[in-house]
Amino acid sequence: MRLEPLLSARFSHIPPVNVPRYQKYPLGDGQPIHLLEYLQTFSHLFAAETTSQIPHTYPTMGGRRTSEVSITSNASLALDSLTLPNITSLTQKWWGTKRVDYALYCPEGLNNFPTHALPHLFHASYWESNDVISFILRQISRPEYMASNIADSDKDMHSFTPCQPREKWQKKRTSVKLKVSRNITANHRANDVIVKEGATQVITARFMYGPLDVVALTGEKVDIHVMKNMRSGEWTFLSTELTDKSGRVSYAIPEDKTLTYGLYPVKIVVRGDHTSIDFYLAVVPPKTEAVVFSIDGSFTASMSVTGKDPKVRAGAVDVVRYWQELGYLIIYITGRPDMQQQRVISWLSQHNFPHGLVTFADRLSTDPLRHKAEHLRHLQIDSEIVFQAAYGSSKDITVYQSLGLKADQIFIVGK
Repeated sequence: MRLEPLLSARFSHIPPVNVPRYQKYPLGDGQPIHLLEYLQTFSHLFAAETTSQIPHTYPTMGGRRTSEVSITSNASLALDSLTLPNITSLTQKWWGTKRVDYALYCPEGLNNFPTHALPHLFHASYWESNDVISFILRQISRPEYMASNIADSDKDMHSFTPCQPREKWQKKRTSVKLKVSRNITANHRANDVIVKEGATQVITARFMYGPLDVVALTGEKVDIHVMKNMRSGEWTFLSTELTDKSGRVSYAIPEDKTLTYGLYPVKIVVRGDHTSIDFYLAVVPPKTEAVVFSIDGSFTASMSVTGKDPKVRAGAVDVVRYWQELGYLIIYITGRPDMQQQRVISWLSQHNFPHGLVTFADRLSTDPLRHKAEHLRHLQIDSEIVFQAAYGSSKDITVYQSLGLKADQIFIVGK
């Protein structure tokens, strides 16, 4: 499908720009993509006097990519065969200053697949294609800004410094347990919090080590920080708390430190080893409209998001982005245990799902649907969240119906 011939019929005789393979040309192959370059090269197609038969053989667009200065100077040379009104009439109705139609590499093996399977294969392959991503980045990157952007990103990465130095563990057995269970990493987690403005703001988290929760951090200090202004990037220390016997901590923000309406990053740091957990606290006004998405079986083409990078279901990211652009609060919910939180959130981020507030089950549950229903009902009653639409698998329909959602508000992604 092409768009350029709709803007100018003469572009039907000009092939689209081939997007270079990233593996072969990671920085691009120098192929020109600016509109004026093509108007100059194919001036015989756009000249005012050319109204008869148009040839179908054209010079090859290859070699070194023309610089910005050359493009400007060469534009005047094109006037030898093109009139200024012709150029102006085309550029005024064009989208930007570059070509619009691009062709992506397609493996020959796809020809052997049935026709009905191709749309899903194309979407899953090209949405995350290195060829596409590198091409887009080259268009939006500017060399003069690269150094400043890198400096800013480094500043953001290292902007947080724990306000308290590392200390010895409060309990000797903590050190013993971590030494005995060698090569285990922190698996701390916390659900994002949604609270109505004016209500008590409670932060909860759990601190564990090992993928199967081998060690619980018991009776140890954790420091709670919140970023009140994301533009400044400054963290505010709230309190130091002790974890309970199961590694949990619960902290109610006092009235003099209560946060107003907004979305706030929260970071809780373990004093003993400076491992941490990051999540969000959303303070919302009453009647905030939201759209909920069940992660289980609705976003992936396979059965589990804990597998080896399962492919994203065609259209899933686009659906979430559609509601986000309309201004709705995005809520992701799953019946999976919270020990899988880091892996699942990384999967969502890796596949470019829009930012949303995520909730997991507190532990392994024999009735995950009940967990979903109870949590969503809590948001509906206590936080006065209004659910505009809900997405999930066929199993989630009863959950959404229990919230009072009508049939035209419940959707199954991909069907």
